[in-house]
This record gives sequence, C-alpha cells and structure tokens, in this order.
Amino acid sequence: MSARLAHILRYPVKSIGGEELAEVSLTAGAPLPGDRRFAVLHAAALQHLDGEDLRRWLPKSAFVRGVAAAPLQAISGGWDGDHLVLSHPDLPLLRFDPLRDERALLDWLSPLWTPSGKAPAAKLVEAPQALTDVNHPWLSILSLSSLRDLEGRLGQPLGTRRWRANLWIDGWDAYAERDMQLHRIRIGQTVVLKLTERIGRCAATGVDTATGRADVDMPQALQDQFWHKDFGIYAEVQTGGTIRPGDEVEVL
Repeated sequence: MSARLAHILRYPVKSIGGEELAEVSLTAGAPLPGDRRFAVLHAAALQHLDGEDLRRWLPKSAFVRGVAAAPLQAISGGWDGDHLVLSHPDLPLLRFDPLRDERALLDWLSPLWTPSGKAPAAKLVEAPQALTDVNHPWLSILSLSSLRDLEGRLGQPLGTRRWRANLWIDGWDAYAERDMQLHRIRIGQTVVLKLTERIGRCAATGVDTATGRADVDMPQALQDQFWHKDFGIYAEVQTGGTIRPGDEVEVL
C-alpha cells in the first residue's frame, strides 16, 4: 500500500480547540510535543491537585470534555506566539496566555460547559505528561481512506476534526490500520512508530464540529457497521525525527 502523511494535528488544551502543524519533531517514547499539555479541571476533581499543581495523569472524567458538553467540539484554534487563540461559532474570539490568565478561559468556556450539568470548570492545569485519554506516551493515527468509507456508509460528511487525531494517513486501504496492531510503520526517512491498540470511540465523535451539535450517534453507528466501536489506532514512537505532511508512510 502506497501511503503518505496527510495531516499533523496538536491539541494544546484537552477537548478545547486544535491546530494543524507544518512539521513536528518526535522523540522516542514521548507523545507528540505539546499535545494535551493543558486541560481544564472541573470542581469535583480539585482534590487531585497537589497544592496548586497537577503532578500526575488523570482520566478524562476529571476534566471539561466534549462527551459531556457537545458545544466544546466546535472550538478551534491553537498557539499564536505565547498566547492561545480560540474561536467558537457562538462566542467572540479569545486570545489569552494560559500560564497567566486562566480566568479568561474559564469565563469564556462557561456558557458552553454550564449546560452540561457537571461541576463547574474550575482550573486550567498543566501536567508532567500529556493529558491524553490513555495513560501512555502515545499519539493517535487515523486513515483518510477509512474516513471516506465511513462517510459513504453513513451518507453524510464527517470531516477530520471530530476525531481529534494527531496524524492522518492517506493511501492505506480502508480500515487496514485495524489489522496493523503491533506492526511498525516508518514515516519519512527516520521516524518509526509501533502501532499499539485500537481507539474506542465515545459520543463526542457524534458532534458536528462546525455547529457543536450532535448529528449522529457515532458509537452506535460504528457498532452497527462493524460490531465494535473502534476507529483509528494508537502508536508509540520508537525512533524519533522530524515528519511533515507529504512524507511517505511505509509498513515495516
């Protein structure tokens, strides 16, 4: 299968926005740099802090997240210098320094998160490791061929944003990644990734990222089509280096 890297994406704040990158340097045993560096802890999880700091990984239930508040899925944006710039179709643009002005973000998020009925958004935290959904230094890989096939099966456009993947590959057969668990791939000349486990999907992927409103029951749709709820696969960096969209992807 002839395939290439199509997109690289990073999510500086867990469940809140995201940005596309022109290149990234990966390190063996580490996630994509800066991915899920921050997250917004809700008030019911403040007991996990060590003083004012979060010193360990926590599961996604501790944070403000799209599965509990669909409007969050319509947030886009990322770094502009040392500030984050976020946009949402129902809110004014927000530009803030996450290291000095968490209150600006918490206030901005309030109308999106409060209707969830969950504990209030309470604190923007930075952890010593990426606050991804799994407690491993992995990144996520999805296939554009699989996406196109799923869109055809469901009869609607889905787009790439709702899946919050780090790397999108184009050129694989649809769903080939499902059978690559424990295989290795090389991206470009040097980077080698070991594919680790399939990604099970939650209801947040059923939200239209243009509107922040649900448009399909995605876990049920995947179950109906395939008898499971997986879409995409995690990967561990074994050999580091710089990758760019357009790089060849080879299954080793």
